[in-house]
Amino acid sequence: MADLLSPRPPARSRLRELLAGPAPLVAPGAYDALSARLVEQAGFDVVYMTGFGTTAGLLGRPDVGLLSATEMADNARRIVAAVDVPVIADGDTGYGNAINVVRTVQTYEQAGVAAIQLEDQVTPKRCGHMAGKEIVPLPEMLGKIRAAVDARHDPDFLVIARTDAVAVSGLDEAVERAKAFADAGADLLFVEAPTSESDIEEVASRLAGVGPLVFNWAEGGRTPPLSPARIGELGFSLVLYPIGTLLAATAGIRGLLETLRKEGTPVSALPGLPAFDEFTDLVGLPEVRELEQKYR
Repeated sequence: MADLLSPRPPARSRLRELLAGPAPLVAPGAYDALSARLVEQAGFDVVYMTGFGTTAGLLGRPDVGLLSATEMADNARRIVAAVDVPVIADGDTGYGNAINVVRTVQTYEQAGVAAIQLEDQVTPKRCGHMAGKEIVPLPEMLGKIRAAVDARHDPDFLVIARTDAVAVSGLDEAVERAKAFADAGADLLFVEAPTSESDIEEVASRLAGVGPLVFNWAEGGRTPPLSPARIGELGFSLVLYPIGTLLAATAGIRGLLETLRKEGTPVSALPGLPAFDEFTDLVGLPEVRELEQKYR
């Protein structure tokens, strides 16, 4: 967990090491600094900043391209500052053309992000598990990937290239796009929202050896929920669990408010919540008190 005065660990090189491990790297989603701290405190080695959750958390709106690059990078910066583990951040479409991608990548890199995810949807985009998606022509996306690779200053900063072609033009197109993404310099390949286990198997088989693969275990989404063992057997390097923390927080807040509305106080709900002192400890109050004594 990040201390206010501690030196930052080399998160980007650490992410490369984790991705080279024998089992898929598990990346739970975080939508703000608090959820990121909870992911780290639960013992996970990486945090995934979800665009779906960021949009819901900042705007209370759906993931349909409403946030700007600046708003997303600001959220990423706060998350990076809250944890010591690497942060993978959703960069949506790059927020414009290839020139915009250059600025987006540089902004994310300056924020301390270890990897950025870019997708081939049109702008404005939609969540990858929503209907009505559209994708840009392949040459346009390849230009964005080359721009992203050229824009990074740290060679350990990773570019994850995602295609949403499965829902638009089919599995064959998605696989061919992913191969082209690898040729353009993408570090990890992400075929979004296959809808059957056989399709997942085909993606893994046809892209084996092309590049490390990302599996999106989108809670409640269109992709079948495979077991960790099966995901590992298929050869995926990174597994995202993007919105579980957001859904859990929503359920918890709803329950508390329902109790308050019905009973007039939240007393009966308190046993299921962190105690006040427990919560202040997990957000770092003891560290603040130590610094107060040090600089008194």
